[in-house]
Amino acid sequence: MTRSEETRTEIQGRYTYVKLMVKGILSVSKVLLTSLGDVKRLRQINPSEEHYVRPPRRYVLSPHTEGMRFCRSNERYLRPTRFCNPRAPEVVAMANELGAFRVSDHEFAQAAFQFTKEMTTLEIRPFVNVEETLQLGTGTCFELITLFIALCRAAGIRARYKIFASNMIDAWREATVDADPLVKKWVDSLGYFPVEGEGEAYVDGQWIVAHVGPTAERQAAAGIPITRFGEDSLGVWFFAQPGTIMRLESIPRGLNTGIRLLHMIAPGSMERVNVSVQKQIERGRQIIEEAGGVSAYDERARRSEDHLAGTATSGD
Repeated sequence: MTRSEETRTEIQGRYTYVKLMVKGILSVSKVLLTSLGDVKRLRQINPSEEHYVRPPRRYVLSPHTEGMRFCRSNERYLRPTRFCNPRAPEVVAMANELGAFRVSDHEFAQAAFQFTKEMTTLEIRPFVNVEETLQLGTGTCFELITLFIALCRAAGIRARYKIFASNMIDAWREATVDADPLVKKWVDSLGYFPVEGEGEAYVDGQWIVAHVGPTAERQAAAGIPITRFGEDSLGVWFFAQPGTIMRLESIPRGLNTGIRLLHMIAPGSMERVNVSVQKQIERGRQIIEEAGGVSAYDERARRSEDHLAGTATSGD
């Protein structure tokens, strides 16, 4: 893909994003205006409801030392972007821990994928910078994608966002969208989940997809195989709305606004979804244990259904 083609891809993606955001803003405004009673009733967690407690971080932060190598290029897909600073000391330290500049690009991208996917936990909240995501060990799907991208860029591997409006399988929807009545009403009014995404890393001359949002436990709870580096979520648990796939260098402006608005107006909705995700993780952990471990579960899931018949890469 030439630089001019990349520029056209960026422009087209931004145009598609603006159209989606306009529709999303109109939809959420309508839901809020017609659901004032629900907003008042649901904006806070009731005493009888379970409160969300952030799970402990699953890893130890690597210490940063002077002289650690990192990519200093200002080339597109390598430079710092919104919420994504690959030169942050925490990111540089973790990239070096994962083998940056010591292993092949493919080996590093796979290590960054595995670390982000299995060692971090989904948490719905307003976006924070990538170094804070790394410190907390939790984040929205876009924060986790940003972490994967930042690690790749720190190691000199070009990486970008793949964003789309999607529908999702019922097991995925039940744990997120259906966990809160306001969120459900908003998504139902649109007819699809507003925006989802994946990461892509440019390795060995091709863009390879990396869906890092779900841990193995969450995928087991949904009854789907454990996604590997290079395997797409589309066609497995997400289904992109036609014409909405965008490939962008940065998280687009305004993407964080909807989450901030929800957090301000109805923080209880966000908390209910996070509680539901934690329950999904616990169910998945039990399923994996009963199957005899992650590998045994994954083998069984892949045998039972041809979930991953798609392409291993996401080239244009």
